[in-house]
Amino acid sequence: MTTDITLLVNPTAGRGRGALAAAPATAALRAAGLTVGTVVGTDAADALERAHKAVDGGTGALVAVGGDGMVSLALQAVAGTDTPLGIVAAGTGNDFARVSGLPVRKPAAAGTAIAEALAAGRTRALDLGRIGERWFGTVLASGFDSRVNDRGNRMSWPRGRFRYDAAMLVELAALRPIHYRVQFDDAPERELDATLIAVGNGSSYGGGMRMCADAEMDDGLFDICVVGPCSRRTLLRVFPLVYSGSHPRHPVVTVHRAARVRLHAEGVTGYADGERVGPLPLEAETVPGALRLLV
Repeated sequence: MTTDITLLVNPTAGRGRGALAAAPATAALRAAGLTVGTVVGTDAADALERAHKAVDGGTGALVAVGGDGMVSLALQAVAGTDTPLGIVAAGTGNDFARVSGLPVRKPAAAGTAIAEALAAGRTRALDLGRIGERWFGTVLASGFDSRVNDRGNRMSWPRGRFRYDAAMLVELAALRPIHYRVQFDDAPERELDATLIAVGNGSSYGGGMRMCADAEMDDGLFDICVVGPCSRRTLLRVFPLVYSGSHPRHPVVTVHRAARVRLHAEGVTGYADGERVGPLPLEAETVPGALRLLV
């Protein structure tokens, strides 16, 4: 077992929980005899460059400390390599850790679990989604949900999650169907109107919204959830069902499975793991076994 590992820390995750989580996680890792280096970075690009250097330099593991944004950053460094990923979930959503059965907001327990997994050589091979050179682990969002993200990112008030609640209310008032062109694998391209299309490598996003409820992270396929055109009243009925994963029972929702998805719609931005990817058209493909997760 390589005893030198690297922590990739987001000190601002979860309103400062990332910085607070680093200390007990580090203590647990060092108590297990591991040598721990820390990468913070002046910004995301700098942190990613430093993470790449750690992986290229042979670190025994890269450990993301923070929320789904930090996990997403870490994926860019470890995907397709032999370097395993550990997660100390200390953000707001923590969807990747939650669906993987890892400790959430328990940094000492997460550090101990990572140390034990390293000692036992215990990893789980997981699929990742890839959009060009960009990797993602949970969900690629496009449509109403991504427009809420767009608007929330432009707002300076209110703060925290309330900002996205406010953004949702504004977007709900402006709700209208989006015209998509979609292609699943090698099937013919089709046109459809929808409220949103979510492409799930994992089952949840947004802090427990199980939009792609039956998605498995090791089956080589995306689950694609399509919420068709609907009124504001219907969307308000469907939305609470997302937390239990029972929304596919509603007739406005359909679910498809494919290894490759191409989405095109005017004026729609894609978000993967909660991070902005860019405007559609986007093509996402599954890459089986692209990640070794410490479990």
